[in-house]
Amino acid sequence: MRVVVIGAGILGSSVAYHLAMNGIEVEVFDEVHQGKATLAGAGIVCPWATKVTDPEWYALYAAGARYYADLVEGLTQRGETDLGYGRVGALVVAEDRKELDAAEQRIQSRIAHAPEAGNVRRVSAAEAKRLFPPLREDLDGIYIPGGSRVDGRLLAAAMTRAAVAAGAVLRHDHVSLELREGRARAIRSDGSPIEADEIVVTAGAWASQILRPLGMEHPVRPQRGQIVHLRLSGTETRSWPVLLPMTSHYMLAFDDSRVVIGATREDNTGFDYRVTASGQAEVLNAGLAIAPGLASATIIETRIGFRPAGDGYKPILGRVAGMDGLVIGNGLGAAGLTIGPYAGRLLAQICMGEAPDTDTSPYAPASA
Repeated sequence: MRVVVIGAGILGSSVAYHLAMNGIEVEVFDEVHQGKATLAGAGIVCPWATKVTDPEWYALYAAGARYYADLVEGLTQRGETDLGYGRVGALVVAEDRKELDAAEQRIQSRIAHAPEAGNVRRVSAAEAKRLFPPLREDLDGIYIPGGSRVDGRLLAAAMTRAAVAAGAVLRHDHVSLELREGRARAIRSDGSPIEADEIVVTAGAWASQILRPLGMEHPVRPQRGQIVHLRLSGTETRSWPVLLPMTSHYMLAFDDSRVVIGATREDNTGFDYRVTASGQAEVLNAGLAIAPGLASATIIETRIGFRPAGDGYKPILGRVAGMDGLVIGNGLGAAGLTIGPYAGRLLAQICMGEAPDTDTSPYAPASA
C-alpha cells in the first residue's frame, strides 16, 4: 500500500508517523509555507477548561490530550526527545469570581472521567502568583496538574523524522490534484503523476487551493494569529504552568527563559504574513493586564500563523464520499496542537481500512 500525504504540519506529520510505524509506504510533500500554523503555535494541552460544551467535539478534544502520553513515549523510544513538551500544569484565572466558580464546576464535572488531569484544586491569589510569578496579585485560580504545553514545530519535526527513519520519504515540493475517472490523483510540480492508493490532504489553510481542481469548495479559510515571544533573562521558567485567563489569550513558558503570549484571531486577512501594530498591541496589552511582571521582558520574536478555520469549531476528518482514494484532515483551528497528533492516528487508521479509535463520522468532509 502506498499513501501520499500533502502537508507536514502537526496533523500531516502524525498521519505519516502512524502509517510508517505500521509498515505503510508513505511519501510526504510539504512546501514549508510561511505562516504554517504548526510552526507558529505554542500548544496548550488542557481540554478540561474549554468553554465549548458540544459532547462529540469535547470527547475528541479530551482524547487528543489523553493520547499525548502514548505519543511521547513512542517517540522517546525512537530517540526523539526534542519535543518542546512538558507536563507543567495549567492555571485558570478570572477577574470575575462568578466566572471562576463556573469554570471550576465545569472542570470538576469533566475530570471524573479524566484521571490524567490530576488532582485539580482551587488556589489562592498568593499561590497562583507563586506558580506563575509575573501574575497579578489579586487573582485566585484553579490549578490543573495534568495541563501540558508543547512546541508545535518541534513535535511535528520529531514525528516526521521518526516517519522518515521508518522508511517514509519527505519532499519539499508543490503538489496539485486532478480528478481522473472518479479518483483523485496527485501531480508533481514537473507534471508527472504520483502513484498512490490513498491521498491524504492535511494542508491546513492552503487545502482549499489544493482541493479546488477536484470541484470541491473546501470550507476552510486562513485565520491569522500573532503570538509574541518574550525572554526573562536569568529567570528559570521551565516549570511555570500554562496560564489560562478566561479570555481568548493565554500564556505559557518554555525552558529557555521564554514566555509566550498569544494570540490574535484575525479573520479576512488572507495570507498576509505581517506583524501588525494592532496585533502586537492586542497581545501585549492582554498579557500585561494579567501578568504585569512581564513588562520588563525582552521581545525576542513575534510568530505569525494561519490557522485553518472552518465554518464552525468542528474539525473536518475522514474520507470524501463520492471520490476514491481521498482523505482530508483539516479545520482543527486553535485546538490543532491538542487534537492534531491523535487525529493523525485516526486518519492513518482510515487509510489502512481500520475502524478509527474514535468515530469520525460527525466530522466527515462534504461529498465531492
